[in-house]
Amino acid sequence: MFTGLIEAQGIITRAERVGGGAQLEVYAPDFGRDMAIGDSIAVDGACLTVGKFIRGAFAADVSEETFRKTTLETLVQGSKVNLERALRLSDRLGGHLVSGHVDGVGHLLMRHPTGNSTVYQFQVSGPLMPYVIIKGSIAVDGISLTVAKMRGDSFAAAVIPQTEETTTLREKPIGAPVNIEVDMMAKYVRRFVELYTDPEGAPPEMRRRGLGDMLKELAEGT
Repeated sequence: MFTGLIEAQGIITRAERVGGGAQLEVYAPDFGRDMAIGDSIAVDGACLTVGKFIRGAFAADVSEETFRKTTLETLVQGSKVNLERALRLSDRLGGHLVSGHVDGVGHLLMRHPTGNSTVYQFQVSGPLMPYVIIKGSIAVDGISLTVAKMRGDSFAAAVIPQTEETTTLREKPIGAPVNIEVDMMAKYVRRFVELYTDPEGAPPEMRRRGLGDMLKELAEGT
């Protein structure tokens, strides 16, 4: 689990296809000096596991599923990526809960300065838009952003200077692909609503007892 608050930028030193997936080496000598083999790291918002360390860099394997459904397949030697270590239970939750499981790939449509921030507009796939709400949270390349506006299949978010300085956002060209993870809570809510409105799609136990009764029991702690 992550917060969407980027800790550092890394540079891809090797991106090698392995079977249907890949292995990445990320150079980030000042990042996570207390990291250990097996630790989870969000790389542009995709949760990867540290496999080994090589001279200021760490290596991580990318599964076929992750490679196919994220922007990691576009990374080449020299690409910059956003990095965040996994959240400790004792940490402050300054962003929002980010799982590191990317829901889809969007694209940067435009950016323009306004006041002391920059407004970024991103296009996302139609199936993801029902999970996007005004003032809701969304992760773009692992960065926790707040949705300011929505239009069709796109949303806009204001990015403060500190976020631009510590992430790869301002270096992305218009049209660049980005990893999108919608708010986890929105996915759970929609799933419960679907089960409530379509009992036939619910598991047998829910169909027998009724989703409404089960939710009531959970609320009452019985």
